[in-house]
Amino acid sequence: MTPVLPPVIANWFAERAWSPRQHQLDVLASYQAGASQLLIAPTGAGKTLAGFLPTLTDLVDGQFDGLHTLYISPLKALAVDVQRNLSTPVVEMGLPIRVEARTGDTSAAKRARQRSRPPHVLLTTPEQLALLISHPHADQLFGTLRRVVLDELHALVTSKRGDLLALGLARLASLAPALRVTALSATVARPDLLRDWIAQPHPERRTDLLHMVGGAPPELAILKTEERLPWAGHSAAYARAELYKVIQRHKTTLLFVNTRSQAEMLFQGLWDINEDMLPIALHHGSLSVEQRRKVEAAMANGQLKAVVCTSTLDLGIDWGDVDLVIQVGAPKGSSRMLQRIGRANHRLDDPSRALLVPSNRFEVLECEAAVEAVAEGHQDSEDPQPGGYDVLAQHILGMACAEPFRADDLYGEVTGAWPYRDLPRKQFDRVLDFVATGGYALQAYERYARLRLTEDGLWRISNPQVAQQYRLNIGTIIEEPMVRVRLVRSKDQKRGRTTGPIGAGGRVLGEMEEYFFSTLSPGDTFIFGGEIVAFEGMKDNEAFVSRGFAKDPKIPSYMGGRFPLSTYLAERVRRIMDSPADWPKLPDQVADWLRLQQGFSVLPRRDSLLVETFPRGTQNYLVCYPFEGRLAHQTLGMLLTRRLERMRARPLGFVASEYALAIWGLGDLSALIRTGRLSLDELFDEDMLGDDLESWLDESALMKRTFRNCAIIAGLIERRHPGKEKTGRQITMSSDLIYDVLYQHEPDHILIQATRRDAARGLLDIERLGQMLARIRHHIVHMPLTQISPLAVPVMLDIGKEPIFGEGRESAMAEAAEELLREAVGEH
Repeated sequence: MTPVLPPVIANWFAERAWSPRQHQLDVLASYQAGASQLLIAPTGAGKTLAGFLPTLTDLVDGQFDGLHTLYISPLKALAVDVQRNLSTPVVEMGLPIRVEARTGDTSAAKRARQRSRPPHVLLTTPEQLALLISHPHADQLFGTLRRVVLDELHALVTSKRGDLLALGLARLASLAPALRVTALSATVARPDLLRDWIAQPHPERRTDLLHMVGGAPPELAILKTEERLPWAGHSAAYARAELYKVIQRHKTTLLFVNTRSQAEMLFQGLWDINEDMLPIALHHGSLSVEQRRKVEAAMANGQLKAVVCTSTLDLGIDWGDVDLVIQVGAPKGSSRMLQRIGRANHRLDDPSRALLVPSNRFEVLECEAAVEAVAEGHQDSEDPQPGGYDVLAQHILGMACAEPFRADDLYGEVTGAWPYRDLPRKQFDRVLDFVATGGYALQAYERYARLRLTEDGLWRISNPQVAQQYRLNIGTIIEEPMVRVRLVRSKDQKRGRTTGPIGAGGRVLGEMEEYFFSTLSPGDTFIFGGEIVAFEGMKDNEAFVSRGFAKDPKIPSYMGGRFPLSTYLAERVRRIMDSPADWPKLPDQVADWLRLQQGFSVLPRRDSLLVETFPRGTQNYLVCYPFEGRLAHQTLGMLLTRRLERMRARPLGFVASEYALAIWGLGDLSALIRTGRLSLDELFDEDMLGDDLESWLDESALMKRTFRNCAIIAGLIERRHPGKEKTGRQITMSSDLIYDVLYQHEPDHILIQATRRDAARGLLDIERLGQMLARIRHHIVHMPLTQISPLAVPVMLDIGKEPIFGEGRESAMAEAAEELLREAVGEH
């Protein structure tokens, strides 16, 4: 079918000597044929215009009244950016279309007006959708809805935000039966699953899977450094001078790092050598909204030379002046790397260019694996997962806030959401009972009675305060307890400032995890938002800081933000190590390191597990190299130390990296293995994921921490209450008490089930660990050594190290590495 493009839109393209791309016309044709569609296209291919072309076509004549299109993106910044980019052609064509954004930063007055007098196009996030459908008369707002555009869908479907979005989409399908969906996604491993995901509310309707064809392939390179590559660490401090020169040579550069603490470190390091005063900015999720918007506006206006950023800028924002992306630290996955590369040269026919900067020697191998994977176009994105019970509980309460419901009707609607398509009715009823009463163990407490069943079989909220509290606590993004960081005058007279109590007011710099401030004393300095600040004190949910001047400030350590190494890249790293023919493409110092290991011990094989044992000082060590990522290795370390205790090997502790695991203790591990008293096949047997895992989980603080997050999402514990906000300590105490009650009196409570599933899937990486144990079964290579091996040097550096901050950490680690290497090659 040939799509019909109205003359005013066709003329707009012609006046600019443009023409719609084929995939943009394909979306329009599919829509005009009455179908929904999923468009798979690389970043920079004009997906956003493809998503809105049917809307512009529908609204050309100005006859439509009400909300026509709902656009949902994973990022507030993306919604704001799309509003700006969409408003320009609307104005230039003179179309009678109102476009507005609605995010958590939108004023209450404007949000209220959007419900009563909605724009034609509303740009928002999954959390705001959940809020909108929880209001009475949501049927009036969404009754006119014709389209939903889901942008960057791949970034949502693997998380609890995706569960919340899927449930919201199922409700929209009930409120607006004629609704059609256009989903936009970067290239993914399983596009068929994403198509099914958007088709689930109306599986009988046609949903087209569309692919963009063509486009210039990306160009990747790894930094060829003249400096000495570190053995361990994640700061890439060795490359700062070289990075600065690269920034000088390019128009605009985005420097991606994997964590907020790395962003602060790199930004500060670049400023220290910024002799030309280049406009370099910092962007991450803990900075204040005002600071982030300021950086985004400067980028859009072409005023910045470089931005150091985290995943907050991974998605969609169209900055055509970016001509280079630098990934500092290993990318952890080829799909994530492709996503980030796409931020450069946001034009379809120009290649996106990226430079990878490994932080240490193992990361060189990972970067090389990523370059190969991107060149082959390989995707290692995650598949969507079954939905969480805690998210379902939140949704059920939200639907009761909107209007009373019948359980049968809501169950039918919920199973129209892809993550809950196979949800048994019995489990739905258990979640509903939890929302209504708190469950068997908590039903005696009035505060947990949030729903009641009326005589006519309708479930309704027990009182209006339930709806108020629900709306204050909506969402699935649970960060560590946060406190606002406010810049004030110092109260320390020695630093030339006034004495006395900390003054009120002061500019908010952003937010930090509460636990970090428990490690500080007044006067301690740290870096935040690219500034050196001194800690003055805390009051309620605010930390007060003043300007500091220390030469060696602390770098805040954030709990969130680390990505797991993808299974695909891990397998490629093992393949490179197992293929000496590939080593010439590695830097000489890395290839020499591998040859040194080859001569001293052996290298890990692609299809086996290398286990080295050796004495050092008064202790004995076991180092293995699974290459399965830090999460899986930490879980493996916990379980192995339990088994070694039972085997009388007297373990003392372990440390895990992305690539290796080291365990140390008092027992002579080499002798135990040699004499048959310790079997490595038994030690690494898959059955450790049975009773060993269960008993460890029962004792672990991890379960309480995971339960806390599930309880917050499910609405059992409030983060916010009308007029006040709880501290992290208050929330933790509440959740620990409730966990103990449920674990003792109702161990199969729906939230305990949710907690176990979350722990296994995310924090422990049980599935991946199980696959690794199955792969190495009867393929374990043991090397008893008399001293540390060259390959063990990086992970051994993490044992017993003191927390050193700033430049001192890099030099201390370098000295320790050289000492260990001399020991490994017998130069002592």
